[in-house]
Amino acid sequence: MVDWGGSVSMEELPSHLLIEILSSGRLSATDLVCLELTGQLFRGNHGLVPPVFGSLVDYVASQLCVSHAIFCSLSESAKNEVFSRCGGNWKRVLRFLQSVEQSSSLIQTSAGNMQITTGKYHTLLISNSSLYACGSNLCGVLGQGPETTQCSAFSRISFPSSSDVINVSASHNHAAFVMQSGEVFTCGDNSSFCCGHGEVRRAIFKPMLVDALKNVAFKQVAAGLSFTVFLTKQGCIYTCGSNSHGQLGHGDTIDRPTPKIVELLGGLSRVVQIAAGPSYTLAVTEDGTLYSFGSGTNFCLGHGEQHNELRPRPVQAFKRKNIHVVRVSAGDEHVVALDSCGYVYTWGKGYCGALGHGDEIDKTTPVLLNSLNLKSKLAVQVILLFSLITV
Repeated sequence: MVDWGGSVSMEELPSHLLIEILSSGRLSATDLVCLELTGQLFRGNHGLVPPVFGSLVDYVASQLCVSHAIFCSLSESAKNEVFSRCGGNWKRVLRFLQSVEQSSSLIQTSAGNMQITTGKYHTLLISNSSLYACGSNLCGVLGQGPETTQCSAFSRISFPSSSDVINVSASHNHAAFVMQSGEVFTCGDNSSFCCGHGEVRRAIFKPMLVDALKNVAFKQVAAGLSFTVFLTKQGCIYTCGSNSHGQLGHGDTIDRPTPKIVELLGGLSRVVQIAAGPSYTLAVTEDGTLYSFGSGTNFCLGHGEQHNELRPRPVQAFKRKNIHVVRVSAGDEHVVALDSCGYVYTWGKGYCGALGHGDEIDKTTPVLLNSLNLKSKLAVQVILLFSLITV
């Protein structure tokens, strides 16, 4: 008989309640592995779950996987392939999914939740929901006010909003920030309207709320050279700034002083991640399609040609092979993409071997990266560098 008046160990909980707690979505794959090491209850099946699962933890991991947004968006063949790539180990599948999910947002570390990004001469760091900056304050990009020319050590940036910072993106001369509340702030050089504050052609020296977006909740920002891309929690894109190459995605080359929704993506699958190069934009949708638009220089759009695209165009190299893209990173002259099975693709300018294919040949469309040993490992993040995980 359990004494419900005192403390209760996990082993004493009813099996259905224990499974419900473990499957609540609050645990990481690493947490589950630790649980499996702590007690026999978690290492064995004990008739509590279907016999196909070797342990209670395996079953819980499978339930967390099948309810995960990325996994749910995959086709049955893609689900089977990623399961096979993970050696039939649901904990490894879960770690892959959770790692990919974190790759464009805050990363959980032993020191707290963090994200870091760099501009040309400055660095921005989110640490435990506070934002810090160092480097050159050219045009106010550090958000420290006009009296500051540079910071040689990280200094905290103050916001009018009391909400926590959850996402940041920096370009050469401007930066954009997303708050927990969904509000968006920008600072830096607004001469090209990239900060989204209308016809104000002056530097914004401290983070300023983008009024045009204050009634919409956002989750990610991507700063290009002279433009900015904003992603809402509902999967819509807004853009503002310079549009000389069609990088704003509105079907024209007209600059936008305030953010405007990209209507040409309306009716398609919701966007889940964005990236911005110097003069081009990339958008990954929930169904795994990668769209690109803007400058076609160096083949960064992935269409096999260097023509500018004024409207979002799907990258057919992925569509034809039913490759489900989950994350993408935009560089100055090349692009890196990650698919749902942990494979990496690169394209663009191959100067100095930047594409990783063992040569310096430009790649006009996405090419699978074979130089990494990805037969037993899965890439989980692409930021023009590659992170690998094993479980």
